[in-house]
Formats: sequence, C-alpha cells, structure tokens
Amino acid sequence: MALNATTGIAIAGATAAAAYIDAKFHIAKDVATLREQREVRKTAERRAKQNKRSAWYTFEEQARLRKDGPCIWYRTEPGHQPTIHSWTDVLSNATQLGRFLLENGVRPGELVGSYLMNSPDFVVSMLGSWAIGSGLAMMNYNLGGDGLLHCLKVANGKVLLVEDDDGCRDRIEPIRQQIEALNIRVIVLDAATKSKILSKDTTQLGHEYRQEVTPGHPLFIFFTSGTTGLPKACAFPTVAHHGLTSPRLRSTGLRPGDVWYDCMPFYHGTGCTVAMGCMMSGVTLAIGRKFSVRNFWKDVHDSEANAFVYVGETARYLLAAPPSPLDKDHKLKAMYGNGMRPDIWLRFQERFNIPVVNEFFNSTEGMLSLLNVCRGQFHAAHVGHHGAIQRWLLRNKIIPVQIDYERGDTIWRDPKTGFARRTPYEEGGEIIIACQTEKDFVGYWNNPDATQKRFERDVFKKGDLYYRTGDALRRDADGRWYFMDRLGDTYRWKSENVSTAEVAEVLGRFPGIVEANVYGVEVPGHDGRAGCAAVFILPQDRATFDFAGLLAHARKGLPGYAVPIFLRLIQSPTPMHNNKQNKVPLRKEGIDLDKIATGFRGWGRALRPRNILFKKKKKNPVSLDLTPRNETRKQCAYCFMLVGLELHFRHAAMPKKSFHRHVKMQ
Repeated sequence: MALNATTGIAIAGATAAAAYIDAKFHIAKDVATLREQREVRKTAERRAKQNKRSAWYTFEEQARLRKDGPCIWYRTEPGHQPTIHSWTDVLSNATQLGRFLLENGVRPGELVGSYLMNSPDFVVSMLGSWAIGSGLAMMNYNLGGDGLLHCLKVANGKVLLVEDDDGCRDRIEPIRQQIEALNIRVIVLDAATKSKILSKDTTQLGHEYRQEVTPGHPLFIFFTSGTTGLPKACAFPTVAHHGLTSPRLRSTGLRPGDVWYDCMPFYHGTGCTVAMGCMMSGVTLAIGRKFSVRNFWKDVHDSEANAFVYVGETARYLLAAPPSPLDKDHKLKAMYGNGMRPDIWLRFQERFNIPVVNEFFNSTEGMLSLLNVCRGQFHAAHVGHHGAIQRWLLRNKIIPVQIDYERGDTIWRDPKTGFARRTPYEEGGEIIIACQTEKDFVGYWNNPDATQKRFERDVFKKGDLYYRTGDALRRDADGRWYFMDRLGDTYRWKSENVSTAEVAEVLGRFPGIVEANVYGVEVPGHDGRAGCAAVFILPQDRATFDFAGLLAHARKGLPGYAVPIFLRLIQSPTPMHNNKQNKVPLRKEGIDLDKIATGFRGWGRALRPRNILFKKKKKNPVSLDLTPRNETRKQCAYCFMLVGLELHFRHAAMPKKSFHRHVKMQ
C-alpha cells in the first residue's frame, strides 16, 4: 500500500511537472502545428501522385459530399431576404461558367480578369476558372484609368468579367477601347449574359483541362494596394490551397457545415482565401457585399454565422458604434483576420462576446506567416506565437536585423565587415527570411525587377540570401510576436526612431479617440520628421473633448520624443478599400494647409470659445485659434500643435502662408 501511495504521488508530481512545462514552453501547441504542416505536405504529395493537383478536385469532393446542403448565403440588399445556394447549385454553375470561358477563348493555364464585387458570381467565376485549369486575376473594382490598365497588362488575360454595377461600368467605359486594344474582351455579367451562362451543359468538364496544373500554377493573383506606386501582382500557388482547409478549421474551431461570414473584399488576399477556403472545406460561406457597420451584426445574426473575417480597423469601427441588442445575439465561435489593434482587443472581445480571436500576420507576398489563437489575456494584443520548439527550429530562418533609418530604411551594415547586425528578438527589427534559393519566394507576377528588390544578399556571410519583409516585429521571452511598424512608416525625431503603431495604440486608448493615424511630417528648419496624429472623434464628443487630457495621456504613455507634435482633426476614418489605414495622402499633405484636401468646417467655431491652451514644460504657452479667416473656404481642415517644437518653433521656421494663417502663436 505504501508503495502504491508513493507511486501515485510520483505520477501526480510528474503529471503536474509535465503540465507546467507544457504551459511554460507550449510544447503540445507546437507539436500540433508541426503535425498539421506534415499532414498538409502529405495531402499535397498524394494529390500529385493522382495528378489531381488542381483545387477544383478539393471543391468537387465537398460539393458531391454535401449536395443540397447550404453552400453560399447571400443578401443582395440590406433588409432583403437572403438567397441560399446549395453545393450542387454552385458546382453546376461553376461548370457552366467554365464552358462559357472556353467559348470565349480562355485556355488552360491562362488567367481570367475579374472586376467583380463580393457575390456568388465572384465565387462561381473563381471555381469556373479552376474547372478549366485557369485562374482568376482579381482586380480592385475601385480602380480605374491607368491603374486598372496596368493591372490588366500584368495579368495578360483574354477576358475581363465585369460586375453589373453602375459604379463599375462608369470606371470601365472611359477606358474600354484601351482595354480592348490589349486584346481583352470585356464581359459584363448582366442578366442576359448570366442567362447564356446558365444555359450551358452542367456535365463535368474533362480531366484534360486540368492535367497540366503544376504546384506553382496560380489559383489566383491579387494585387498590392499600390499606395506608393502602381500595384504589384502576387500569385497564390495551387499547392498552397491545402493550407486553407483543415488547419484553418482547427484554429477557428469550425467544422464542415458551420457558417463563415465574409464581407471583406474578395479581390484582397484575406477575403478571398477565406471565401475559397470555405469552398474547399465544406463550410457555408455567408457573403457580405461590402463592409457596413450598420448591417454587420444583422448579417451575422441572420446567417447564423459561427465566425467572421476582419481586416485592419474593422473591429475599431464596430466598437465605435452605439450598443445594440445584436451585439451578443449571435452564434460566433471565433473571428479571423489581421490588424486587430492592442488598444481595443480585449474591449472588443468582451463587448461582443467573441470566444476566440484568430489574429494572423502575413503580407500579400506571403513569405512570413504567423498566427495567434487568442482565448485569454495571455495571448491578447499580439500577432503570432511560437512555442519553444518552433523558436528553436526557426532561430536561423526568421531573423530580426538592425535598420539604418538614416539611410532610408535600409539594413544597417558594419562599415568594416559590410555585414548586417542581428538584433535580439526582444529588441526586434526588420524581419528577414532565410532563403535557400530565389525560388523560395514566389515573386511578383510578370515583374522580375520588383522581385529582385525584395532580396538581400551577403547579410551575415558571403553568398547568403534573405527575403526582406519590410516589417519590423519583436518577440518576447514567451514567444509572443508583436508588430512594431511597417518600414517607411517609422520616422526619426530627435535622433530617435518613432513607431507609428506604438503611438497610435497609446492615443487610441484615450476616451473619445475612435482612430489615430500616426505619421511623420517634414518641418522646415528641423531635422527628421515630427509626429502628426490624424484623429477621428465622434461628432457628439467633439465639443467637449478633453485635449489637455489627451496631451497628459500621451506624455504619460510615450517617451517625450514620441509624443506627436501635431494633431490633425479629420471628419471620418482614413481606411483604404480593405479597412487598413492609409498614411500616404496624409504624409504627402504634411502640415501645409494649402495641400490638405480632407477635413471639414465647423470645428474651429466649436473649439474657439475654449481657445485651446497647451502649456509646455518651459514657459511660453502655445494658444491656438482654430477659426480660419475665410469661413467659406471649401473643405477647410485644421492642424494644430499638440506639444510644440520647443522654442525653435516660435521663430520663422514655419511658412506663414500655410500655417500662421490658421494658428496664432502667442
């Protein structure tokens, strides 16, 4: 009996020790991740042996298995009754679309242009292109003119499918002749065209159309945002589609038959991969035509969604809306996406009762992929997590390096050796990815010059090769990855590097600030860039907003050099088409009021009675009269000092024409 008792105590002790070690080093989580990666590789190998590499076969299996079950949920207009498309319907429609494309000259291996909005038509067009061994080139339907023509030239397809929408037509028609001069046939998916498509045979298209599909064949190509130049195209290779199925379901807790709501733009990587992942894993796709704060929770409720997709500031906009009975009236298990800000993370989970946040970190190019499955506070507010096993395996694969900000965001090189400096993970730096060959990076579609610019050579030794992510991250001792900043966004002030993401996070925690978009601006007579925060405050809070409190909050939460010098009041949030912040126009306008094109009238009048006064640590307070001389000036906007540029700013460094007209300094 004593022996049994001793054995029991030993077993209990060993179990407790094992549990502690696992909790500390996340062994089980890493093992599960590695097992999933192995399963994905085996699935890809098995498909290759069967010569069934195409994602069409993965979709077809789900469609034939689920038959009359719900495949797509869609509401054409807010308040309308939704339409449900069965798996059999979608399989038949995709086959018909494939035949239609063949009749219009598309051949296996070619790309089909898509200028489509979120709808079942988009999904069917994607699947139909796969049915004939083709792929979709997804155009941002907000693009027109030279930007769209550039994308079409890069895709080099024969057909462009266009949404039957007034806005889309208005952007296409002025350049239609130029498009057709590229030997591209413009096909608007209007009622007459759809009728022709639906008249086609639904018999399965032969294997011969897909037999030449290779692992690297693009399932689709999508484009970078093009905020600093023309968009670049990135291909999503066929072999990668296996990662959109079971691994993603496990992380979200979804099962075949569950419902996933997706209102992020399908022409964007996140929205598209979730939509197509549903088609290949047996999950019902609930389509939102576009993101709308007003309609979001109504769609989630009515579709009985078990997960939804978010990108960028989506969560912030939802959180800023007034409370609603629908806030927690849902069946959600998880949310999945990227860009959830630390300052709203836990507040969002609590208000809307979201059990799991799946925050991933990835770029359009897809070389660095991180995932954080957050079920509690330990995993809140970071973009990925690696346990001890993955940290060891990836120690020479994912590496932070020192950035030389003074030379334009280049990697710092030792003057003597010419090699870079690897920084500690806790300190962070630009993340570079070790490559065996250039083929490790899929590259930009039809753009070898841009592809080469992403490589860095001879980094730590002669002959080595790394891919530059352009993102600065750090990792703490527990393996949690934190986003620091996008290179080009970080600015230098008072000989210090300032992270725009860090500043925005601190400002975003202050009551009344819905969004803070932070960037650096040039100031005549001063080195570096001064911080400017474009803030959106709800209309009902503007007259009573505590600016002095915001200043105190910023000084408390940030180093002195990181506290913004300028605050710009904006009429509405500043997202791009994918709900991510757009700093480029704001940065170009800087603090020159003659260049500022956004903003609105009325704030000056509301703020003037208070005559905002911020006292600096030194004497000479700065008072600000925000009322413009010309009250009728179209789209008037205001910049004002939050801290002040020390005493230097009181002299003639700032051009009177653009600043002193609106800001009176005493």
